[in-house]
Order: sequence, then structure tokens, then C-alpha cells
Amino acid sequence: MKSIFKIAIVLTVFASIMSCKKDSRPNYQFMPNMYEPVGYEAYAESDAFANGVEAQLPAEGTIPRGGHLPFEYENTTEGYDLAKSSLMSPLDSTQVDSERGKELYDIYCGICHGNKGDGQGKLVKREKILGVPSYADAGRAITEGSIYHTVYYGKNAMGSYANQLNEEERWQVVDYVLNLKADLEK
Repeated sequence: MKSIFKIAIVLTVFASIMSCKKDSRPNYQFMPNMYEPVGYEAYAESDAFANGVEAQLPAEGTIPRGGHLPFEYENTTEGYDLAKSSLMSPLDSTQVDSERGKELYDIYCGICHGNKGDGQGKLVKREKILGVPSYADAGRAITEGSIYHTVYYGKNAMGSYANQLNEEERWQVVDYVLNLKADLEK
């Protein structure tokens, strides 16, 4: 008798649980914001602050994560001339690594400009591109700033290398190009 009573209680509990279950109705969500997150638009109005969007704008003078430092010289002839006359390398003599500069130059520049800077790279010799001048050509007054601006933005048929080289690597290449120029002028 006791076993039949126990079985009846278990069946009643099981039947009541199953009768409340409906597949068409979603289950209870104990923490609904974990299942259905609230999306926020970066520049949307917000009632969290008095001015609405003040807290969601980036702080003045900041750089986004993964972003690059802004280059204050424009990609114009005037910007090039300004960089040529006023832009100087931030690297001091202890930070300049000629071997690293040569390695980067050989990878990115040597194919066109030649490993000696004479304008006789493999692509020029094979006549794939034409008109790459030597660094020592008369009337070619290149400076740290003009080289950096050209590497950053590109010039004429040369494209930009701003995405391939970070700022420090660009300055290493600039130093190496100036060394090649000095060697060619001897």
C-alpha cells in the first residue's frame, strides 16, 4: 500500500510538471539582460547625463585603440614642402639601427630604388616601372622630412607605405636612405 501511494505521488508530481510545460511558450529568464542585451549607439542620446551625449564622445586628444598617431602634414604639395623644411627625425643616435633600416629598405624600397639607392632596382631593370631617380641626382634635395612624407603618403607612381611600416620603422628607413644618399655622393 505504501509503495502504491509513493508511486501515485510521484506520478502526480510528474503529471503536474508536464502539464505546465508548453513548447510554444519560452522558458523563464532569470536574468533577461544576459539573453537579450541592450545595444547602445556610440553617439546616441542618453538620459544618463545632463547633456545627453557628453560621456559617449571620446576625450579630446585621445587616439583609439589600435589607431595610429595622426600625421600633422597634409597630403598636398604644401604639406610636402612644409615637411621637407621642418620635419626632423625623433630618433636620437642611440635609437637608430642601421641594420634594421637596411633590412626594411631592402624589403620595401630596394625592388624599385635599388639596394644602393641608384634607381636601378629589379623592376626598373626589367622595365616594369620607369623613371625612378637616384638619390644622388643633381638638383634632388631630399631631407628627412621629404623622405618621411613620401613614405607616409607616397609620391607620383610610388604608393604609401604607412600601413606596412610603423612610425619607428619609417624613421629607420629614412636614416638608411640618407646614408645611401651620402654614399652615392662620395
